Amino acid sequence: MFFFPLRDDNPTSAQPFVSWAILALCVAVFFVQLTLGTANNAVIYALGMIPARIFGGEGELTLISSMFLHGGFMHLAGNMLYLWIFADNVEDSVGHGKFAAFYVLCGIAAALAQALTDTASTIPMIGASGAIAGVLGAYLMLHPRANVRCIIVIFIFFRLINIPAFIVLGGWLVLQFLSLGQIDSSIAYVAHIGGFIAGAALIVFFKKPEVALFDKPHSRAFEVSGVSRHHIPSVKRGRNPFLD
Repeated sequence: MFFFPLRDDNPTSAQPFVSWAILALCVAVFFVQLTLGTANNAVIYALGMIPARIFGGEGELTLISSMFLHGGFMHLAGNMLYLWIFADNVEDSVGHGKFAAFYVLCGIAAALAQALTDTASTIPMIGASGAIAGVLGAYLMLHPRANVRCIIVIFIFFRLINIPAFIVLGGWLVLQFLSLGQIDSSIAYVAHIGGFIAGAALIVFFKKPEVALFDKPHSRAFEVSGVSRHHIPSVKRGRNPFLD
């Protein structure tokens, strides 16, 4: 059995233009990467976050540029799905300009958390996961009881179920902790944890004064229904880069 999140039940009062711009930029950069062929490796080393370079006093801008590079289609798709589901409500709660700053700060915190695990590492880290983890942390503080509409797959049976955000996002965070220390893993789990904690802490200062933490739910938890077509969104070994 596994579940796949599709959307949440939270309304917004404004269009999430910054979230859309981040998503579009990540997708555009990825398609540029696809055109580069073997030269993409050089781009990853030039623009990815390399701890030894950061702690050597150079390459500070790679803390930001690394957030827009991805290591493959599934890496990009997973990140953009979570950005699409959860970022609009966080942007709505802080405002467009402050959301851009919030996103970047979470990404920087995530990258530094990963870098501190091995300051001499020369392996680049790329991906938006750390910044998006910050969005998840903020969402958990703002809307823990909001319901996330998920597809549940049990053998060959598909069902839609409302799962509270604190279960979806709390479970995601627990999984990051359980995955720490995996041998030969190229996933930057520490970055995910660092970004999540940063987002949960920063949202208290970034949110609009009138926005309350721990908002009420907007639908009934654990409501189950069947899946129809309209529910489905139309969405080398060695020194590989860490995928954030």
